[in-house]
Amino acid sequence: MNILKTGKVILAGAGPGDPELISLKALKYLQKADVVLTDRLVSPELIEEYANKNALVIYVGKQCSIGIHTPQQDINELMVEFALQGKLVLRLKGGDSMLFSNILDELQVLKANAIAYEIIPGISAAFGAASYTGIPLTARDYSRGVRFLTLYDLKTVAPSQWKDWANTSDTLVFYMSGQRLDALTESLLENGISTSKGIAVVQQATTPNQKTTVFSFEDLQTKSLPEFEYVPTLIIVGSVVNLHEQFAWIKEKNTVESYFDNHKNTYQDAI
Repeated sequence: MNILKTGKVILAGAGPGDPELISLKALKYLQKADVVLTDRLVSPELIEEYANKNALVIYVGKQCSIGIHTPQQDINELMVEFALQGKLVLRLKGGDSMLFSNILDELQVLKANAIAYEIIPGISAAFGAASYTGIPLTARDYSRGVRFLTLYDLKTVAPSQWKDWANTSDTLVFYMSGQRLDALTESLLENGISTSKGIAVVQQATTPNQKTTVFSFEDLQTKSLPEFEYVPTLIIVGSVVNLHEQFAWIKEKNTVESYFDNHKNTYQDAI
């Protein structure tokens, strides 16, 4: 009687977008995995070029541009199903799987089903965006530290929290907050953020479509923000943003200079 051996699940970060930023260890698993469960933020080029040609590749993205929305419960069930069949399963996430992802749900279900797993770190979107925009997050004399945050639920942000964020000398990096950019800037201004600080909106970081738009809070006292497309967006707030123009090493398709200076005829003053 053959007893099927339980497989293993690899939880790995694929990096922020540039397919060359995946780790060597994650790449090796991609080349030999039987099943690949991949997020929408993972580079398609990475899958097409390096995935095991015999692997079953399943796109399990949320709010995916190709029209697929996979509930977390379904992802959990797929991991368990294939692992119990004795498969080597690669759960491939954009960025780093331990930062602002649903990895806790996945770890809990793997543990509950006694399935072996391994966690492989990836380059987070914050570090990818910082490097590809020339914004050193903890530059000496500009920042005492860095905080990774999200405005996914504005109701959970207390007034005292806004005050702290506005007055800290730390760099603030906001994930999954692009659609709350107006609320973010307005609240920081209301709570006295220094107008010498800047805010960088980095879209599709580390990809050929990267777009970095920089504003000063002095500008935002009298001017309104434009609307941004709903694409992967990271927001960096702090004095370090002022270093972008000096150290940007990528010539983006879009301007890397002040947005307002180049769109004077498009957007009017808010007042």
